[in-house]
Amino acid sequence: MRDVTLGQFFPSKSIIHRVDPRVKILLLITFITLIFCTFNYFSLALVVLAVISIMLLSRVPIKMYLKSLKVIIIVVLITSAINLFSYPSDPVFQWWVIKISVEGINNAVFVAVRIISLILISSVLTFTTSPTDLTDALERLMKPLKVFHVKVHEIAMMMTIALRFVPTLLEETDKIMAAQKSRGADMESGNLITRIKALIPVLVPLFVSAFRRAYDLAVAMECRCYQGGSGRTRMKQLRISKRDVFSIITVCLIIVGVVLCNLLPHIR
Repeated sequence: MRDVTLGQFFPSKSIIHRVDPRVKILLLITFITLIFCTFNYFSLALVVLAVISIMLLSRVPIKMYLKSLKVIIIVVLITSAINLFSYPSDPVFQWWVIKISVEGINNAVFVAVRIISLILISSVLTFTTSPTDLTDALERLMKPLKVFHVKVHEIAMMMTIALRFVPTLLEETDKIMAAQKSRGADMESGNLITRIKALIPVLVPLFVSAFRRAYDLAVAMECRCYQGGSGRTRMKQLRISKRDVFSIITVCLIIVGVVLCNLLPHIR
């Protein structure tokens, strides 16, 4: 539970931290799309190089990114294994019913690298953007939906609060599991069904704690006369700067590079 980094913000003064949060969200969506538009090893290597460069520019410790990968490593391995054995034609290795082909190896590598790149570039957004800035950015980006009478501010607030309380709930889960183990609860032995049953004493107090925190937060917001987004002002106004324009141009150049790499001879 301590290795889950979703929703954590790492304060720093890096150039990535100072980029407008609206630009970061739009560039993240663009970059995620770009990750799945890599069709050979040249374009894939360019995207990986860009992800590593952004991570270094964020000045967030690498161990924070590695923690975010630790949680989904099993998913990456299983997905890669499925793709590895899904192309039995022209196998380069065969043992019993197991057949591995060049196409299967290529697909396994592409799937693994794409998922890892997706997690890392998504972590950059949460590590370098505070919950307040994230709320303002989401509200500004969804502002056109007000034409359809969508409560944009409330939706952005709920999304940010949910993201903000992920680390809190994970910490609470860790404390409850430690308390149960100190009382003799065994959560690590037995088959899958036994382990699931052993989690019931953890889930019940966790849900109670989550509802209590939600109620306390609602009461605190009501005591401060919170009325949603109508008539609210902001202490920090979001403005596009030269730094944001430079970031957009850089991502556009990466897109051009990926397109050019995809036009190279078929190496995948």
